[in-house]
Amino acid sequence: MRSSCYRLRGAKAFESLFRRGTRYDTAFLQLIAAPAAHSPGRVGYVIARKAMRRAVDRNRLRRRLRECVRAARPAIEAFDIVLRVRRPLPRADIACAAAECPHLLARLTQ
Repeated sequence: MRSSCYRLRGAKAFESLFRRGTRYDTAFLQLIAAPAAHSPGRVGYVIARKAMRRAVDRNRLRRRLRECVRAARPAIEAFDIVLRVRRPLPRADIACAAAECPHLLARLTQ
């Protein structure tokens, strides 16, 4: 199955997950997770323009987060997940935010 099949799509899917999901916070990121209706679970990313002004930076962070999710994929397939940037993120802290991702995903499997 292609990786694009694992995307959380549509406003209603995000809204439902925001409403029923469990939240885990770190300094820069928030993980919202709920049991997936169908296996494998889907993943969505919320990186607001207010948090990161440049599209290049938003895309760079999204790529790094996507790679982190891909590495944790067998263990987290039972969940629908949203990874969200919580607060404004300077360009210099993209690596720090990406480093928080494995710790958040590990909390799901505990």
